[in-house]
Amino acid sequence: MPRTGPGTAAKRTLVWLGVLTALLATLLGAGAHWSTASWSPRLALDLEGGTQMILAPRVQDGSEITPEQLDQAVEIIRQRVDGSGVAEAEISTQSGQNVIVSLPGTPDAQTRDLIQASAQMEFRPVLTGGPGQAPAAETPTPEDQLPQPAAEPKDASDPNWITPELYQEFEALDCLDPAALEPAEEPAPADKPMVACEPDTQGKYILGPVEVPGTDISTASYGLERSQGGQTLNSWAVNIDFNDEGTEVFREVTERLYAFGEGDPRNQFAIVLDGRIVSAPTTNAVIPDGNPSISGSFTEESAAALAEQLKYGALPISFEIQSEQQISATLGADQLRLGLIAGLIGLLLVAAYSMFQYRLLGLVTIASLVVAGVLTYLAICILGWTENYRLSLAGVAGLIVAIGQTADSFIVYFERIRDELREGRGLVSAVENGWRRAKRTVLASKAVNLLAALVLYFVAVGNVRGFAFTLGLTAIADLIVVFLFTHPVLRLLARTKFFGEGHPWSGLDPSRLGGIPLYRGAGRLRQPGEGTVKPVTVARTKNKGASAEAERRLTIAERRRAEQQKALAGRTGSSQKETNE
Repeated sequence: MPRTGPGTAAKRTLVWLGVLTALLATLLGAGAHWSTASWSPRLALDLEGGTQMILAPRVQDGSEITPEQLDQAVEIIRQRVDGSGVAEAEISTQSGQNVIVSLPGTPDAQTRDLIQASAQMEFRPVLTGGPGQAPAAETPTPEDQLPQPAAEPKDASDPNWITPELYQEFEALDCLDPAALEPAEEPAPADKPMVACEPDTQGKYILGPVEVPGTDISTASYGLERSQGGQTLNSWAVNIDFNDEGTEVFREVTERLYAFGEGDPRNQFAIVLDGRIVSAPTTNAVIPDGNPSISGSFTEESAAALAEQLKYGALPISFEIQSEQQISATLGADQLRLGLIAGLIGLLLVAAYSMFQYRLLGLVTIASLVVAGVLTYLAICILGWTENYRLSLAGVAGLIVAIGQTADSFIVYFERIRDELREGRGLVSAVENGWRRAKRTVLASKAVNLLAALVLYFVAVGNVRGFAFTLGLTAIADLIVVFLFTHPVLRLLARTKFFGEGHPWSGLDPSRLGGIPLYRGAGRLRQPGEGTVKPVTVARTKNKGASAEAERRLTIAERRRAEQQKALAGRTGSSQKETNE
């Protein structure tokens, strides 16, 4: 089987880079055509303006709100409206009484509901359920057929909680009416039953008292469902993690509900938020470890939404929007234009330096920066569509800083190649050896950049997180470009006549780098740029500037070794002279 040469491997790598770029562009194009994606990045509050909402808190028991509750509300609302951490929303308090939420653009209905859906989450057992539509007015259940409690309820699943008045309220409830799906103005008492609608199925239920409060949820997540054998299924599930107290109570609840068996409405428990049922799953097993999994006809979006509600729903106060107004950009288009001009100037300076230092080899740097820019731009647009990423002026600054950091990777690689040429290797060998040496340096440098970006991202808030995010994103793009574009391109250029023979304008002429002549075999050397072969004894460096450059680049050890060789040569010459005399 023929071996794959470096040139073939380089072409294959470039093809993979083209495939990656095409996939990103296709994904963004499909999102722009069939969804809400855009070919331009989404801008943050400081560049685009947006909507400012003043939220008035409402404590469930009517008491005064405490600063601790307000701080907790600000943190949870920030996590809700800025789940990705880079949407650049601004959440603050006003006079220790209200919460001000400033969002870029115009928030959709889902975001608006998420901000208001801040009441304490509850887990209640289901007593009975039915279709959401109310019966006709002339056919209510006769009074003698209404449920009559026979005794005091024993537990939260006892049907004796259902009184005639409660059942009539259940029958009259019409879950097809949008008003019935609005958040409850007054929360139901935790120790009493209630009726509620489930918006997704438009079903209605009678629920028992609260058994597990939402504050007992440690966290929640979503992912693909797994079978009992550990295999990943093609369906989505929501995973809940209770604290120690919630784990014990939930184990007792699932023991009771599981005993009712499949088909009995009391086998279900309802997750209630703001008087509405978020989900009403059945109990398929006893959960002793406090890690239940909710499965069903979830899509990825609905599973993510439910997980977010569970994770951030345990807030002891709720809110109502007191006022709402549009606000202008705090910085505006002029600042964005100036930021882009600064980035363009930085790019031109890097290009000018590359062409001056590396001649036409600098074109590889420019092309690499262009490829990195394309990948970063596509990634920012896709993240704006999928993760609501917003580009702020701080993020633009991160992109500008990244230009110099990206150019550093190419400079390290080029200098390694030139060092190899100074040692007398041919360009093909210099590219391969230089890459092996430069690769470790580049990986170490980008690891430091990524670590700094991660630390900055997690310890900062607001615009600083946007700066850290773009810094980390461009570091990843830099690695992709160096491995999938810069190195393969140099492998191919090394096999061309212009670069391979060290043309003076290639930037890889050993004679101008202060290098030694290239080995030609049979004890003979060729001076770079010359067509004739000369004996080793007459091979000399002609360019004094190149000699000075070579001497300047010597390490301390190399300089000492050269001095020792020079002294030894001097003594040998003196001895030879004395012998001749």
